[in-house]
Amino acid sequence: MDHMQPPDNTPGWERKALEKLAFEALAEQKSRRRWGIFFKFLGFAYLGVVLVTAVEWGGAGDQQHEHTAMVSLQGVIEARGEASGENLVSALTAAFEAPKSVGVILRINSPGGSPVQAGIVNDEIRRLRGKYPDKPLYAVVEDVCASGGYYVAVAADKIYVDKASIVGSIGVLMDGFGFTGTMDKLGVERRLMTAGQNKGFMDPFSPQADVQKAHAQALLDDIHRQFIEVVRAGRGERLKETPEIFSGLVWTGAQSVQLGLADAFGSVDSVARDVIKVDKVLDYSVRDNIAERFAKRLGAGAVDSLWQGISARLATWSLR
Repeated sequence: MDHMQPPDNTPGWERKALEKLAFEALAEQKSRRRWGIFFKFLGFAYLGVVLVTAVEWGGAGDQQHEHTAMVSLQGVIEARGEASGENLVSALTAAFEAPKSVGVILRINSPGGSPVQAGIVNDEIRRLRGKYPDKPLYAVVEDVCASGGYYVAVAADKIYVDKASIVGSIGVLMDGFGFTGTMDKLGVERRLMTAGQNKGFMDPFSPQADVQKAHAQALLDDIHRQFIEVVRAGRGERLKETPEIFSGLVWTGAQSVQLGLADAFGSVDSVARDVIKVDKVLDYSVRDNIAERFAKRLGAGAVDSLWQGISARLATWSLR
């Protein structure tokens, strides 16, 4: 602290010295308080990371004992989401390969999604079942198992549902919007240049050509045929086919059992306990890491996601 040596003839120098000392002390307290808050924040952040990591890794030791392995298929099946083919295949592979897993449960709560991603998972389930014939895989439906979700489920040994679950929607759709009428009213002219007469196929700002519409319908019909073949292969003689089965309709879990779309009623716990006979369940699902969760919580990439969603909805086909 500087020593003040004001001249003897300076009036009120004692008061000025005291004020300076008081302001310096106050500034020092504020600085200490700010640093204290900062280090407390770092401490809580570190503790949060440790706790989340412990929760995610805490079950690793339990893999040394016999257990039922579980993989969750939650939400829309898409390449960039948690319910992607890559994530589901990775989780299912780990579940089957675990030496102490005696059976696998695929817990499904999905309205569907990409036919490609669903097909990847269906194929992989069949491969794993062939490689590990002594480890059954049972699909357990919670709220919804429709379209792409059901495409995946039919690869299981058996499908268990709740009586109020929604099951089915064996169909394919391609949806979008047409803005030509709105553009005419606004006096907006669409200027689209292509090399290839069908390169502007499904452009929402151009009139829909009959030949392109017919081609789109042929695509949908082909994917629908593939879907039907997968369902027939998975359900076999259990399926009681009617004209409505493959029409895209959905049914309750109780109705799905009667139609052969599902086998029985059950939950994850009841199937592990009463069917697999090992009630200890370990979750092998692949989820976003801590950094990805934090980024999503802060809304990182929200604009990109919004644009991707809009673009996808303008022209896409899906098992939904």
